[in-house]
Amino acid sequence: MPIVNMTLIKGREQEDLEKMFIEVTDAIHRTLGAPKENIRICVNEVEPQHFAIAGKPKTGPSS
Repeated sequence: MPIVNMTLIKGREQEDLEKMFIEVTDAIHRTLGAPKENIRICVNEVEPQHFAIAGKPKTGPSS
């Protein structure tokens, strides 16, 4: 049973997440041959200020 853990910065629309679930499920099904009903996806959403790029918070200057 494939389990995908994904971390995203909070703020995406639910509709976009649902589209992503379908696309990721399809890709795993196609490449690994796993039955779609056995594929699990877990999204962990992080506040932008808790995510840093090159040592700078995503919400800071030059984000």
